[in-house]
This record gives sequence, C-alpha cells and structure tokens, in this order.
Amino acid sequence: MTTQPTDADTEEKTDAEQKNSDLCNVVGAVEEIGTEWKLITLHNLRDGEKRFNELKRATGASSYTLSRVLDDLEAEGFVDNRKELESPVASYYTLTEKGAGLCPVFEALDDWGANWLE
Repeated sequence: MTTQPTDADTEEKTDAEQKNSDLCNVVGAVEEIGTEWKLITLHNLRDGEKRFNELKRATGASSYTLSRVLDDLEAEGFVDNRKELESPVASYYTLTEKGAGLCPVFEALDDWGANWLE
C-alpha cells in the first residue's frame, strides 16, 4: 500500500535540501576535480610549466592515463597545453587561472593532512 507524502514530509525534504545547499559548492568542486590522477597532476603543475614526460615521471602515471587526464583537465579549463612542433616535438602543460586557483586549496589540504593523517 503506497501512501501519499504529507506536507510535513515535503517540508522536511525542503529543510534538508536547504541545509545541504551550503555544501553544493564543496560537492560541485570535488566532482569537477574528480579523480586522484587529476589531483596528482594538478598538484604537480603548481610549480610551473612541465613537459609531458616530466609529468609522467613525477606522477608515476602510465602514458595512456596521463594523456587522458591531461585531455580532461584541458577540456575542463584547468590546464593549458602548448605544443612545440620543432624537433624534438614536445607538449608543455601549465595551470590556467582556474587551475592556479586550486593552489591555496592544495596547501590547506596538505596542512590538514599533516595534522590529521598518519
């Protein structure tokens, strides 16, 4: 037997949604950044421009994984990709303004991790 929601149930959901609305930016940011590989790659780019192979060595990612991650980060506006077509051909990656905006977040998470993770 199915019952119809009462006004109290509807109000309760609205109150819960309202309480959680403050978390929307946090949840949205975490969803935008996404995977561990994206975090590792963004973190490695905070010190400036790096070539693909430098990032590969620094992150420990396979070429396939790193390529996919960098393509995603570029499409999402976190990194810029500069290609040099002269020999040797190279791709250079840097943080965009959007990506650089994460640097204080990385520092805060690093501080938190140092204090709370063992």
